[in-house]
Amino acid sequence: MSQIYTILFDLDGTIIDTAPDLMDAHNHVMKKFGHETRDLSDIKKLAGKGAWIMMQRSFKEEITDEKLKKEMTKEFIDFYSQNIANGSKPLEGLVPFLDWARSKNISLAVCTNKQEHLAVDLLKKLDLFKYFEYVAGADTFDYNKPDARHLTNVVEIIGGDLKKTMMVGDSEVDEMAASNAKVPFVLVEDGYTEKTIQQIRYDALIKNFVGFEKIVSKYL
Repeated sequence: MSQIYTILFDLDGTIIDTAPDLMDAHNHVMKKFGHETRDLSDIKKLAGKGAWIMMQRSFKEEITDEKLKKEMTKEFIDFYSQNIANGSKPLEGLVPFLDWARSKNISLAVCTNKQEHLAVDLLKKLDLFKYFEYVAGADTFDYNKPDARHLTNVVEIIGGDLKKTMMVGDSEVDEMAASNAKVPFVLVEDGYTEKTIQQIRYDALIKNFVGFEKIVSKYL
């Protein structure tokens, strides 16, 4: 039986709550280089924008030294890669939903602005990698979200149909990518963004993946 639909997922804050481990990595770097640490609510607002942007919000003065930027970013990635799944966990209802989707022959893929090797490692450590036909990270292609090609390339690679595809994410970056690719967008509440749900356009709104199959079924 051929696939009937494709669902593309963002990673951080969408299918996995990664904020605890991102916070630990962030605060490790801040302490080492003499800057302020942050709490979980701060990290959730900054996590979707990459390691350096997350860290630079914690500086009292902007850092312009490119060498120092690289050192701090490397320290973050090194620490995070070694502690990537200490506190991260799937959102409620995710695994049962993925099982349901697989049983319906729905294709599943990840489109994240996290580095590909980190995304794959995290998914493997949480035993989720087996569900996805493809994982595209920030460095998989020469472009990433909100560029539509981050999504459309993945759909093409897995042999899907863009007219039978949706994007699930937690931020305005995901919404912009979905809009640019002209696919429906499902917004996960309480995600990793500074925007409110009123500031992000969406076709459906969910708190987690409990009962998400009812929404997806409408598109099949």
